[in-house]
Amino acid sequence: MKLRLFNYWRSSASHRVRIALGLKGLEYEYVVVNILTKDQFAEPYRAMNPMSQVPTLEVTEENGEVHTIAQSLPIMEFLEERFPEIPILPRDSYMRARCRGLAEIVNSGIQPFQNLSTTKRLAELGVDDKAWVQSFIAEGMNALAHATAEVSGMFSVQDSPTIADCCLVPQLASARRFGLLDADDVWAKYPPLPEIHDPGRAVLDALLSIEKRCLSMPAFANAAPDRQPDAVK
Repeated sequence: MKLRLFNYWRSSASHRVRIALGLKGLEYEYVVVNILTKDQFAEPYRAMNPMSQVPTLEVTEENGEVHTIAQSLPIMEFLEERFPEIPILPRDSYMRARCRGLAEIVNSGIQPFQNLSTTKRLAELGVDDKAWVQSFIAEGMNALAHATAEVSGMFSVQDSPTIADCCLVPQLASARRFGLLDADDVWAKYPPLPEIHDPGRAVLDALLSIEKRCLSMPAFANAAPDRQPDAVK
């Protein structure tokens, strides 16, 4: 089997899949789709991904048959089902559901509001896109912190890295890029975690601790945006 990942270095959705591939120990060909120069709208990429988004995983089977899978979560689910030896979802059905729930907080509750297509449209409409992005990231990260606290161990869900961590680490990277982790006043209005009595940035402490553990692992470190061949230094 041959895997080709069509992706972009700073895309958080691409970042998730790179982590998952690393956790699974899978080799793949890195194919650049530069979304700033609108490569995602060109043929034949658009034929593979009608939404003209990254990432897309191309799978070539041993018999030569080629399949393409779009969207980061279905790609990670495929990798889990096809290569189950190193799991990235918990074995317990309840914890699997909770893990998927954490991933969806990021995937559908935060990331779409910070997408390049969204921020560009907001700027065209004269909206303060930075304030828009910060508010959605802060609200989503607060919800993520509370939900994670209910099931976390060393990682987001118990004591092994999962797709929840594949989503968490890129989202924290995006939060830093938008200057959010340095904006103490943004966090002050959100309620603390049940075990933390002080409001503000303390709500993120548990997530940042998980992130630190993740980044100590090669699969996470090697997937970082600034380590990719198309990264702009």
